Amino acid sequence: MIKTITFALLHFTVAFTVTYLLTGDIVIGSAVALIEPAINTVAFYFHEMGWNRWGEHKESMTEVFAQRVA
Repeated sequence: MIKTITFALLHFTVAFTVTYLLTGDIVIGSAVALIEPAINTVAFYFHEMGWNRWGEHKESMTEVFAQRVA
């Protein structure tokens, strides 16, 4: 969870900086910095869940194929 929190803080900083540099508007930079990384952090959580589930599936499929070949 610490990794996710630190990644979110980094993402907030990058999102604000890029948006502020492009628009020159602190309000828009702040809005983008809060909205986009928050959504991305949630998406990352679900991506990790899916990735872990796929990894489990991949291992079981490897066992099935190994048994069929043997």
